[in-house]
Amino acid sequence: MLACKRSLSGTVTSALRALRTNPVAACSPVHRPLSTQTDGEIRIANILKEKFPSASSLKVVDISGGCGAMYEIHIESSEFKGKRTVQQHQLVNQALKDEIQGMHGLRIFTDVPKH
Repeated sequence: MLACKRSLSGTVTSALRALRTNPVAACSPVHRPLSTQTDGEIRIANILKEKFPSASSLKVVDISGGCGAMYEIHIESSEFKGKRTVQQHQLVNQALKDEIQGMHGLRIFTDVPKH
């Protein structure tokens, strides 16, 4: 985790430097090929697939540059029907409680399938 923090701080410093010299270039997101997933993305997706077997859509993205410090999760499941957004997020947090301990942050987007 320490190496990841150093990597992130170096990335932030580089981004700030780039922003000062070229504001347009610094705002471009880093894209990975669609076919590659990090080990963390695969691990989290597998946990969520097991916890939410009726999920009709699931996407897990490491938004920390690949070091596993921060993830964004989009999940659509009928198991969320009748639950408020905060309750849906609590279910996802509970499913990932062991994984979350090693993370810096987590963005969760939940939805109910529209049939």
